[in-house]
Amino acid sequence: MSVDPNAPTQGAGFPAGPRREHPARYLVPALVAAAVAVGLGAYGKVHDPEGTAFNLAGFSSTSAVKSWLATTAFGFALLQVGSALMVYGKLPGPSWSAALHRWSGRIAFLVAVPVAVHCLYALGYQTYSTRVLWHSFLGCFFFGAFSAKMLLLRSARLPGWLLPLVGGLVFAVLTVVWVTSALWFFRTVGVTT
Repeated sequence: MSVDPNAPTQGAGFPAGPRREHPARYLVPALVAAAVAVGLGAYGKVHDPEGTAFNLAGFSSTSAVKSWLATTAFGFALLQVGSALMVYGKLPGPSWSAALHRWSGRIAFLVAVPVAVHCLYALGYQTYSTRVLWHSFLGCFFFGAFSAKMLLLRSARLPGWLLPLVGGLVFAVLTVVWVTSALWFFRTVGVTT
C-alpha cells in the first residue's frame, strides 16, 4: 500500500484539533507600534527644533494653541471611554453608541496630530526635565499604541479582553501626555487663548 504525501489529512480519520492562533496577528501590531514610537522619537531627537510650526489667529502663542487642541483631543478621548463602556454593555447607552465611539476616536486623533507635528517639528524630543522627558517619551508611545490598536481592530476573533486593554492603555497614556503638557500649561501660565 502506498501513501500519497500530498493527500489532505483532514477528514481522514484524524480529529481536527483546536485551531491555533498565529502569533503574527499579535506580533505585527506590536512591531508596528514599536516602529512608530521609536521612529517618532528618533526623528524628534535628531531633528533640529524650529521653534514653531504653526499658530492660529486668536491665540496668544503656539503653546496656547497646542494646549487647547490637546484638551479638545482629551475631551473626545473621554467620550471614547464613555462610549466604549456603552458598546461593551457596561453603561446604558443609545443604539448609536458604536458610531459615537468611532467618530469621537477619529476626531480625537485628527485633533491630536497637529499637536504631535508641532511638538516633534518645533520642539523635538527633549529631556531637560522629568516632566518633559515623560511627555516626550509617552507622546511617541501614544502614537505607537494607537497604531497597534487600529491594526488590532481589523483582526477577527480577538480575545474579548484585548481591545479594551489596548484602548485603556492608549487612553491612560494620552491622559499622562495631556497632564504633562496642556494641564501643566494652564496651571503655569493660566487658562488663556
